[in-house]
Amino acid sequence: MNAILSQSIRRKALILQNDHMRVLTKSRFNLGLECPNKLYFTRKKEYANLKNEDTFLMAMAQGGFQVEELARLHYPGGVLIEENDGDYSNLWNITRGLLEKSNVTIYEAAFLWQSLFARTDILVKTEDTIDIIEVKSKSYYPNDEHIFIGSTGKMITKWKPYLYDIAFQHYVVSKCYPGYKIRSFIMMADKTKKATIDGMNQLFRITQTSNHRTGIECRVTSLSETGSSVLGLKNVSDIIRDIQLNKYEYHKSLTFEGAIDMFREAYESDTYLNWPTSYSVCKNCEFKTEEIDSFPKSGFEYCFKKQYQWPNEYFSKPSTMKVWNFGKGDKLFKDGIHFMDQLTEESIGLKDDADKLSASARQWIQICKENSNDSSVYIDKVGLSNEVRMWNFPLHFIDFETSAVALPFHKGRRPYEQIAFQFSHHILQEDGKIDHRSEFINSEPGVYPNFDFIRELKRSLENDEGTIFRFAAHENTIVNAIHGQLLDSDEKDKLELIAFIEDISTSVNYKLPAWQGERNMVDLCQVIKWYYYNPFTKGSNSMKKILPSILQTSSFLQKKYGQPLRALNISSKNFDPSFVWLQRSDGHIINPYMLLPPLYEGWSAEDLEDSIAEMDDIADGGAALVAYAKLQFTDMTTKEREELNRGLLKYCELDTLAMVMVFEHLAELLGTE
Repeated sequence: MNAILSQSIRRKALILQNDHMRVLTKSRFNLGLECPNKLYFTRKKEYANLKNEDTFLMAMAQGGFQVEELARLHYPGGVLIEENDGDYSNLWNITRGLLEKSNVTIYEAAFLWQSLFARTDILVKTEDTIDIIEVKSKSYYPNDEHIFIGSTGKMITKWKPYLYDIAFQHYVVSKCYPGYKIRSFIMMADKTKKATIDGMNQLFRITQTSNHRTGIECRVTSLSETGSSVLGLKNVSDIIRDIQLNKYEYHKSLTFEGAIDMFREAYESDTYLNWPTSYSVCKNCEFKTEEIDSFPKSGFEYCFKKQYQWPNEYFSKPSTMKVWNFGKGDKLFKDGIHFMDQLTEESIGLKDDADKLSASARQWIQICKENSNDSSVYIDKVGLSNEVRMWNFPLHFIDFETSAVALPFHKGRRPYEQIAFQFSHHILQEDGKIDHRSEFINSEPGVYPNFDFIRELKRSLENDEGTIFRFAAHENTIVNAIHGQLLDSDEKDKLELIAFIEDISTSVNYKLPAWQGERNMVDLCQVIKWYYYNPFTKGSNSMKKILPSILQTSSFLQKKYGQPLRALNISSKNFDPSFVWLQRSDGHIINPYMLLPPLYEGWSAEDLEDSIAEMDDIADGGAALVAYAKLQFTDMTTKEREELNRGLLKYCELDTLAMVMVFEHLAELLGTE
């Protein structure tokens, strides 16, 4: 079969030859390792790509560009080979010319061999030795002997894509220069190092180039200007050799070189490989849409029509891939179980919990409601009532906005150390009065906000013994991080602040004495998982899904929030009294997060010309991360700084108001609103 496939691919390659060379790059090689079928969809504008819309991925990518720029300062005097719109031969010719020198450092060196193309972040040639330095915005502890290869001898899963990426580069370079000794390294953030200056992150400014690509404006010319670098270097040459010798497998049916040959031929000839589908990969496929026969097209749909001959109506059937937290999905998928109407209590391993919904019981509720097209909510009134009885008014709802980046914003901070720069705080009184009681934001460049953040949070919450709510684990994680930062600080009130943190949280650091506070925050997301299910969420427990779902479900919330704020018993620090949270378009309720106003509304052309943040709106956590990083620019105008702060405050206020709405909906269902 492989021989027939290979012949077919070669025939197509001859037919499709044209002036524009199709080459297998390292990023396409990695995409093929995820799923060989993805090579057919990538870079085709007619296919949807959800990764292009993921603001968190975009923020991470920008951090990677900054780390790469700092890494270049470790190897000064290098020649940068600029991108030139896919002219692979020209890039390769430039690299070859530079490598004629006995000693040379190249940034973005390019290598082309038999339609394989690789660019190296940093390349150092010394006589007959070539060092490949791959730069990653990941972090590591230098004394960890099992960063990449675990104690059992198996490669750590999360590192596989990065190590195979380097192995591909090594392979192409060695084919181009077979007589050279080639060594491979990873440069990344060292978690043991601290920044020795304020504003290290902003020495490498993210910019938008004229062709809509992300670029970096480097504001220093030498490593000494960055203080003490927070990057470290790991030699991975032995691991790369073992990958090429097939000691580690990515796919059981593919050798390393076999994967390269297959992917190269398929991509070069634009051939769909018809690789078998799988639950975990297909569930998270980025080449998909919610609509059938839509534009842009769905690669997911293409695969399942090709491999299973599914008619259009099958894509509307409830899929096992949509079942919440479904660990058994992979095995069942292999057994041919693709749809919820094929599932049984036995196949999902249904187990009951006397006090609350078990994971399998929640899954079964979702499955039954999907199969019967039942849009009514499930609620365990007894269990929820018992939970509610332990809560004390006034109820406090808090949400944090935070940042963690490879290159620290502040002196004395380590890579990926948590920065808490904002919170919002709503209070719900027993009589139903809702007050946006307090908020905090500190985005001032060079000012480390965490200790003022926790002081202000303490002032906001210490005036009564009311129950405090968070949504998911994030807030507990952050106050634990600040707890550790306080222990390492000289703050005069650190013991008082530590006591406050231990009162409202649960410890997560096994190295410290465990605690669970008397006023430990209640996780409202966990309450939802235990006692409530709304079919409109399709199994998601994200607030971005829950909020529009409860608004669609609750007549109480629709009536209440269909009125302007001035008509409600609600205060707001950031929205006009005439603002209405529940709005409709074509009869459908608009997700309130879509109602958050865009940035720069009403700005003059002159003011826009002076802006440097290059952002459209702040409507999710990824955008909030980017906004904080932009606010660290010291040369931002006061007007733009105020605009970004306003956007952040509005977004965070909605997060805590959304929590209030969730509580009100639960109270409505219990008959206590």
